[in-house]
Amino acid sequence: MKLSEIVPDGAIVARLKAHDRDAVVAEIVETLSAARIVPADLGKDLVASVLERERRGSTGFGRGVAVPHVKHARIKKMSAAIGLSEQGVEFNALDKQPVYSIFLLLSPADKPEEHLQAMEVIFKNLSQDKFRRFLRQATSAQDVRTLLEDADNQKLG
Repeated sequence: MKLSEIVPDGAIVARLKAHDRDAVVAEIVETLSAARIVPADLGKDLVASVLERERRGSTGFGRGVAVPHVKHARIKKMSAAIGLSEQGVEFNALDKQPVYSIFLLLSPADKPEEHLQAMEVIFKNLSQDKFRRFLRQATSAQDVRTLLEDADNQKLG
């Protein structure tokens, strides 16, 4: 499984407008709806599901990164979206620092093994300092897309 395959075209928000966690989640989900990656009528339910998951425990794992994720019965194809914040977002991260890079993973409820594989690929890359630094420096969706492809092809070393 590759990052560039998980993140479809239209699923990258290089400059988030929202400044708080709930609004950021809504903005990213709205982007997925606008790109027809998820059904438009599912948006509010997805936002509520992601925020409910956040209430059970923050997905802000530190180092400026959060990976909110949810499995949902109406999601047919797993996909991730990426949102970047210049000013940082309070995500109740483990290190108590703001989050600048958000990977939102949406998975079909009936494919937990795919969900785990995607989380593994996402975390493998986010655990690398160089990947996180390049992601934070990205200023366009194309910059992010190039970074994902470089990571898939192991060109970041």
